[in-house]
Amino acid sequence: MSNSPIDALSPLDGRYAPKLAPLRTIFSEAGLMRERVRVECAWLLALAGGPARAVLATMPDASRDWLRTLSLDPSTADIAAIKRIEARTNHDVKAVELWLREGLGSRGASPAHLEWVHFGCTSEDINNLAYALMLKSARERVITPMLDELVAMLDSLAERHATTAMLGRTHGQTATPTTVGKEIANFAARLQVQRDGFAGVRILGKMNGAVGNFNAHVAALPLVDWPAASAAFVESLALHPNAYTTQIEPHDWIAEYAHALIRADNVLLDLSRDMWSYISLGYFRQRVVAGEVGSSTMPHKVNPIDFENAEGNLGVANALLAHFAEKLPISRWQRDLTDSTVLRNVGVALGHAALAYGSLRSGLLKIDLDEVRVRQDLDAAWEVLAEAIQTVMRANGTPGAYDLLKDFTRGRVIDRTTIREFIASLELPATEKERLLRLEPHAYLGLAPNLAHRRR
Repeated sequence: MSNSPIDALSPLDGRYAPKLAPLRTIFSEAGLMRERVRVECAWLLALAGGPARAVLATMPDASRDWLRTLSLDPSTADIAAIKRIEARTNHDVKAVELWLREGLGSRGASPAHLEWVHFGCTSEDINNLAYALMLKSARERVITPMLDELVAMLDSLAERHATTAMLGRTHGQTATPTTVGKEIANFAARLQVQRDGFAGVRILGKMNGAVGNFNAHVAALPLVDWPAASAAFVESLALHPNAYTTQIEPHDWIAEYAHALIRADNVLLDLSRDMWSYISLGYFRQRVVAGEVGSSTMPHKVNPIDFENAEGNLGVANALLAHFAEKLPISRWQRDLTDSTVLRNVGVALGHAALAYGSLRSGLLKIDLDEVRVRQDLDAAWEVLAEAIQTVMRANGTPGAYDLLKDFTRGRVIDRTTIREFIASLELPATEKERLLRLEPHAYLGLAPNLAHRRR
């Protein structure tokens, strides 16, 4: 079978492979194996520094140094050798254990030393920590930095267009004016909140045996404070210990992680659709890239493909993330294996999310505001001043102000002349009339220019 990207089953490993190298390093089969190796080595070193100190004190330096290297940098693990063992055992975690035993033995570890490899562990003790480390790494190294970049880009765009007046649209109809910068700042503020919520999700792990009770640990070494030893070990991996589990860590934190990322993605989905719509209105122009084709039959077209690709990939990511959040916390009795195959897809969801973030970045880098087009729409919508007029009338005690403006504006063309004639006919103090007569759609902005400058 061909290993060419063009023959890949998933577009993440085919068409989009060059864009996802960092996530592939983390979530590939090799990435999972490396984290398993890291956990196994770190656990053996923890035992050597505590419950098994007496036995493992005589472990040769070569073995101990190798363990330390692998616990810090599992990328040196021989994945091919582990996979060859797995082909024989048909058990991936057992293959890691046997590979470690071989490696330690070849570096002078005795049979007594080797018996402490995978001591007291069920496979899920290793796997839950490996996946926790993978999701932690993806959040810190890939996802959060990409969200931070998008927040910064949106803030920059908001600052640049803080005072550029724009026609508001509610229900698709002309509405109270705003500024381009304020609308972009809304997305920046929302994304910042969801990014912080995602970054704040606590990543949990467990190391407590076959059903979460330290049964085998206590049978072998009853005087050891195993809950304390377990908690210290999990914390040494920069994870939060979960003391209450079955065979599996219950994955509630993964549901939180997935839901938090869905919320961030939904902000960006909203942004993608709004930018697509503003491009459709002609408010933003897309810069032409030499050699690119927008349509196979309409040569004039420059399609908003970056925002469309972002929308599509955010949808795929969120569908998977929602499934993880709904399925992973549910396991029959002390465990079933349905989580195992589902967990193998966590990188797929984050891959589609990362693709979307990259598309949004590209789209935002290629747009220019057409201020003339934006101003034309606003200058043709004098009816939006009806809100200001009726509110001033109400503040001055004019009865039925809303109904007066409703009767005046609905079903007729409103322009500068007609609205000024209406203002002139009102029974208002001269100063209030004068203020309203000076008001124009592009100046009816409230605090939008100030709000566009976000306080972070």
